[in-house]
Amino acid sequence: MTQADEVSALILAPQGRDGMVAAAILGEVGIKGGICPNLEMLVAGLDAADCAVITEEALLSADRRELAVWVERQPPWSDFPFILLTNRGGSPVEHLTELLGNVTVLERPFHPAVLVNAVRSALRARQRQREVEAHLKERQRTHERQALLIRELHHRVKNTLATVQGLLGATARSTRSVDEFYHSFADRIVSLAKTHNLLTEDYWQTAPLIGMFRNELAHYDDGAMRRITLDGPPVELSADLAVPIGMAVHELTTNAAKHGALSAPGGQVSVAWKVRELETGRRLAISWVERGGPPVERPSRKGFGSTLLHRVLTHQCHATINMAYDPEGLSCHMDIPLVEERLVPEY
Repeated sequence: MTQADEVSALILAPQGRDGMVAAAILGEVGIKGGICPNLEMLVAGLDAADCAVITEEALLSADRRELAVWVERQPPWSDFPFILLTNRGGSPVEHLTELLGNVTVLERPFHPAVLVNAVRSALRARQRQREVEAHLKERQRTHERQALLIRELHHRVKNTLATVQGLLGATARSTRSVDEFYHSFADRIVSLAKTHNLLTEDYWQTAPLIGMFRNELAHYDDGAMRRITLDGPPVELSADLAVPIGMAVHELTTNAAKHGALSAPGGQVSVAWKVRELETGRRLAISWVERGGPPVERPSRKGFGSTLLHRVLTHQCHATINMAYDPEGLSCHMDIPLVEERLVPEY
């Protein structure tokens, strides 16, 4: 028999020349037919075929239990088309037509065009069934995706509320007046919202690292003086990394605007990052360097930004943080393991 994945119609006609004649007729019109020596071989090829041409006597003389099981176990979208060849003048055996289900009966001898039309009709019907199968699979994928999105949304809302609560408490502890608290807290919420906007563009899954830097630093850039330099490859951060890293970028930017390079007209901030491939997985290295601002001194106490960098990134992201308070400008180097898994697959 021709290979099953190359066959459109299987033919079971072990007696006489019916099998060869049917295959030749179909071949002349470009329909690939595969002759099966017995019912067992036909059943083995049904999954890959689009229809089957079977003589009545081939079924009557064979053990039909495997065929009955295959027909019964078809998936919901499938109603495999059979063409049953019977002898002229007689009625097809009723239990055979019941066994096959979707069956077209042709009396022999038949005109070649009759067989061709019957097979083409069966192939069209099978094609429509395949289209239904594809539609059902797509619906199932969409349903699974929606379920995952809902789960991720619940997870993200819970985490966001916890983050806002933490920002509220930490901002209250690090500010000395209601006005200072209001502006600091509002700025942090806006920064958090910007990160969430990037995440929602990818169904709460990832956010581009460069987009997070641009959200915070673009306002300070001066095209003539080139105050902001961003240099690194495209990196997509998972949601659980994007939120704390986005908060860290906001705190570094705020500190630079108040006390560092961005507080002076000629100050500059250079951010460079790269991804390293290690046996334990990929790691993201970020280097934040400020120059041209006021002379830098090590702070006498840790503010919220410094606390966030060390606590949140270290504990939540398993990052390594190195801060250098050089007189010419602050430097911050972060080394962060990248989370690769997506909860919701891409379209």
